[in-house]
Amino acid sequence: MNNIIKETFFNIKYTLGALLILLFIASCNGDLLDTKPLGIATVGDLTTGGFEADAFGLYGQLRNSAVSDWTRYWFQSIRSDDAAKGSSAGDAAQAGADFNDFGYSKDIFLNDGNWNDHYKVINACNDLIDAIEVSGLTDTGTMINMAEARMIRAFLYFDLRRDYGEIPIIDKKIVEVTDGNKAKSTVAEVDAFIEADLLYASEHLPLTWVSNFEGRATKGFANALLAKLYLYQASTTSSQEKYTASLAKSEEVINSGVYTLVPSYKTLFSLEGNNSAESIFEVQQLVTESGQTFSNNYYVSQGVRGTGAWDLGWGFNVPTQNLVDAYETGDPRKDHTILVSGEDDGGYGSGILPGTPPLDQLYWNKKAYTEAATRTKLSQRQNNWENIKIIRYADILLMAAEAAFQTGNAALASDYLNQVRARARGGAAVLPDVTATLAAIKHERRIELALEGERFYDVVRWGDGTAVLGSLGFLPKHEYYPIPQAAIDQSQGVLIQNPNY
Repeated sequence: MNNIIKETFFNIKYTLGALLILLFIASCNGDLLDTKPLGIATVGDLTTGGFEADAFGLYGQLRNSAVSDWTRYWFQSIRSDDAAKGSSAGDAAQAGADFNDFGYSKDIFLNDGNWNDHYKVINACNDLIDAIEVSGLTDTGTMINMAEARMIRAFLYFDLRRDYGEIPIIDKKIVEVTDGNKAKSTVAEVDAFIEADLLYASEHLPLTWVSNFEGRATKGFANALLAKLYLYQASTTSSQEKYTASLAKSEEVINSGVYTLVPSYKTLFSLEGNNSAESIFEVQQLVTESGQTFSNNYYVSQGVRGTGAWDLGWGFNVPTQNLVDAYETGDPRKDHTILVSGEDDGGYGSGILPGTPPLDQLYWNKKAYTEAATRTKLSQRQNNWENIKIIRYADILLMAAEAAFQTGNAALASDYLNQVRARARGGAAVLPDVTATLAAIKHERRIELALEGERFYDVVRWGDGTAVLGSLGFLPKHEYYPIPQAAIDQSQGVLIQNPNY
């Protein structure tokens, strides 16, 4: 039986009481430790949607699956020129060969997890959509729950579209075994399906949520993903219409008045930076006052791999020398992105790291690093509390800059580009304003979003894959990953493997 089908066939139910999603609730004294997981919200916390508990469950599944665990950066970061496998030479060596060196495998467990878990959560979205349709309820709260399901489904399909290209569209509750055994749709058909879900979500989701619901999907998330979808389409087709659409959706987010750049780039990647004014969507993580953790291994697996006080994680997804060399002189973002063995951690409170050796890597992802005071406060060494950034406002500004430039408005593009640079320099005499060019925008996207999962896809959509990644083993076929062989076999001939695999 297809693994996609199995998850639904077992009729797993996700209730609010079991969800344990991590949305912070501020206490009267502002202590971030005085929190509770959303999964134990009381009736008084809930809005009026008839399917609130089921909608909440979707957010928990985003966290408790390969959608946002370490699988995410193997596909989204390690394939780029910004990141390498990391850890020790023999640790996950096969995965390193597959993702770091473009030796793509149809059988590796990371590929199975990426495919199966995305479809598992898609099936949960479909179950909720079906239940709402069967109920006949059309009140505002229920339509918001419907919009949440369609928003999350669109996000999942966008992930799959970027990783595999042509994929099956499963859009109905699975009742019979054959319901989940679908042939691939074209990329254009997948894009149209994603767009329809996002347009519905944009119409029905709120601009913001009250504080105890921070982290739920919003109109801004829908419009941001629409902007990105249109930009991807425009990049591959040179469509002025799509660039115009991307700019329009980006500016809906910009002009909404909801988001702004956080003054400190460092703060973004900390406990304090969770659900900041720059956050458009994050997968929520939490350490409670009693020491309970509601998290996955996304950041834990990227922490410094050492011993004793330096046993901060598994050491994967590390910066490359290529990335280190790409920063402009004096760019403050470098010190908040690159952590160097044998050097001081630069104000994070742990002093000088061990050298290499004994550490296996010269560079570490500082966006996964934590302040010593936070580790002490939470009585944990490894990062279980930082939210996983899916999309943030700086990304929107840079998408708007790119779309504006491509539609001939270099002045507007320069304005958006320089807003990002101004925040980065933080008042220092570095990173002067620039006139927008495509090269300048590409550089800024690389540096601003380093190790956050955008670089590989940007390089590919710009048509720069061979030029930028060719020395690492990239060939045109590596734009898309092969569909897991298990899924091909279980489909009994319905699914066709991607070309050249």
